[in-house]
Amino acid sequence: MGIGKFRRLCWAGEVMGLLAVFIYINNTSLFTTRPTAAPTLLAHRGIAQQFDPTGVDRDTCTASRMLPPTHSYLENTIASMRAGFAAGADIIEADIHPTTDGQFAVFHDWTVDCRTEGKGVTRNHSMAKLKTLDIGYGYTADGGRTFPFRGKGIGLMPTLGEVLTTFPDRPLLINIKSNDPEEGRKLAAVLTALPADRRKTLMVYGGDRPIAALRVALPDMRTMSRSSLKTCLLRYIGTGWTGIVPQACRDTLVLVPINIAPWLWGWPDRFLNRMEAAGSRVFALGPYSGGDFSTGLDTPELLSRLPENYSGGIWTNEIETVGGELRGDGR
Repeated sequence: MGIGKFRRLCWAGEVMGLLAVFIYINNTSLFTTRPTAAPTLLAHRGIAQQFDPTGVDRDTCTASRMLPPTHSYLENTIASMRAGFAAGADIIEADIHPTTDGQFAVFHDWTVDCRTEGKGVTRNHSMAKLKTLDIGYGYTADGGRTFPFRGKGIGLMPTLGEVLTTFPDRPLLINIKSNDPEEGRKLAAVLTALPADRRKTLMVYGGDRPIAALRVALPDMRTMSRSSLKTCLLRYIGTGWTGIVPQACRDTLVLVPINIAPWLWGWPDRFLNRMEAAGSRVFALGPYSGGDFSTGLDTPELLSRLPENYSGGIWTNEIETVGGELRGDGR
């Protein structure tokens, strides 16, 4: 080997070594500080009846596979949201559909067939009609032999306006259930009527097209769609070692499955600091397995996978359990 080639190899080795040192120092949380704070808890649908998640997809009727109930709350109701806040939630997630009489119904399912005695697509009904339905009608934990909430959910489906009025200063995450851009524009009209300070406490996520329409009308809203989240995470995994936050990760909602988190440069503290500096909120989820369904952090085992003193957000389907768990262990 010639002396010139040897020197070039040594120089290349030094450069690679310096780059490795830079990447480590720029992304380790050892030299990063964050304010001591408890995690921010986001309660998905308020307090809800739990169900067996095995094989669940977007069309599964989860009310028909309810686990034996341990409380009387039905998801996406004023009572369930109030109880969720009381159990320790900092933010409540609520699902919305436009109605034929110009309102937004707070209800999860695309159709009313699963949870109620009604039939048809939720958005094809008037709010007046939806108010007559029994949203506890379809819940069963024993294959249809008994229906413990039948008759108890009549009139409990709220409007978005009722939720905003009942919780005038509480943070909310609003989920647009369609991919209709007109729905984004309609929601923007509702939110535009709110004071700017109130809008700052709200976040919106949903289909790519309604979220894009909403952002055009209200560029100051913190929003997220499935494609924007995917773009954010992939670009950050590819280039985040530089410390630069991709545009797709700015002023948005960043949902991080717990099994994806270790791939994110600077996780947890440096990553959280970067996202917050970019105007974004981070929430850890349960493991992602490649489909449309990702669980919340709902059990002590899943919570134990968070780093010690984690101070970001936590998305949970069981705030009544998780709120007490975190208060109990001091995390």
